[in-house]
Parts: sequence; structure tokens; C-alpha cells
Amino acid sequence: MQRPEAWPRPHPGEGASAGQAGGAAPPTRATELRFQEPSLYTIKAVFILDNDGRRLLAKEQMVFEKNVFNKTSRAESEIAFLGGMTIVYKSSIDLLLYVVGSSSENELMLMSVLACLFDSLSHILRKNVEKRWLLENMDGAFLVLDEIVDGGVILESDPQQVIQKVNFRTDDPGLTEQSVAQVLQSAKEQIKWSLLK
Repeated sequence: MQRPEAWPRPHPGEGASAGQAGGAAPPTRATELRFQEPSLYTIKAVFILDNDGRRLLAKEQMVFEKNVFNKTSRAESEIAFLGGMTIVYKSSIDLLLYVVGSSSENELMLMSVLACLFDSLSHILRKNVEKRWLLENMDGAFLVLDEIVDGGVILESDPQQVIQKVNFRTDDPGLTEQSVAQVLQSAKEQIKWSLLK
């Protein structure tokens, strides 16, 4: 069964002649830009910086991170706009956590990813979301991030589900120390190569 097409429709000013002639006018460039197709690739970057703006955990380029840090480190809000991107962020003791999406992305969706990241890290760090504890538990932080976002696609925004999946991955009797190390090394390599693009 074929679905009736909503486009192309004649625009005001193009006259009824286009519609009366039996053929509809092709969409203009402005129409194509106004109505973007929804995409699963909503997250452009996720990163954690310390109070000095140094990277601790990231999936983004360093120049962009520095610009974001300069704009947000002294701000009181939880959202910023920079270079056509929407940035939501949260500070915790000596860390700044960021989630970045496009300028047209829903801020509430980005905030739910940020809240999931913070709550999941809070659980695995035993409520000590600070630089020292994050550095000591970086393997767990990478697993948390991998469970929440993969290649820009939001996989999970419920911290309880993330914690359950991370615990399952680390508690699985089939996973040895060697295979967990391989998974973490693979994640680190993927992040490194995405940064070099």
C-alpha cells in the first residue's frame, strides 16, 4: 500500500497554477532545510573535564573542548550554545560533565543523557563524582559511557539499566580479566581514532 505524499506542496505566492496544472511545485531549498528528518545520531560529543579544562574522558576534539570550557566554566546556567551546537553541562566538585548535540536538538533529551551519565557515575564511584575517584575508576567510566551512547546514538537514559548492564558485563563469569581488558582497550582505541578524525 502506498502512502500519500505530503510534499511537494505549492508555496504561497507560487499561485494555484502549479496546483491546477496537475503537477505540484517541487520543494524549495528553504522547505528542505526547515523540515529535517529525525535521526538517531543525536549526540555529537560527551566529555568530562577537570576544573582546569583538561580532558579526563572524552569523545570529541580538544579545541572544541577548550572553547566549551572557556564559555561554561564560570557560567551559572546548565545550557550553552556554541558554534551551532547545544551544550548541556553539570559541575561536580572538580569535574565538568558535558553532553553536546546539534542546535536543533531537544535540550530535555540531552539533559536526560547528562543526568544518566552523572547518576551512573555517581553509583560506580560510590557518590564521589570527583577527579580522583574518576581517574581510579576510569575503566568503569568507559563502560558507563559505552552503555549510554554509541556513535552518537542514545542507547540508554535510565541509570538503573546502565548500572545493571555494566555490572553484568563485569560480573559475567565468561568474562575474564583478559577479555574485560580487551573490551576496554578496544573502547579506548575507538575513542582515540574518533578524536583523530
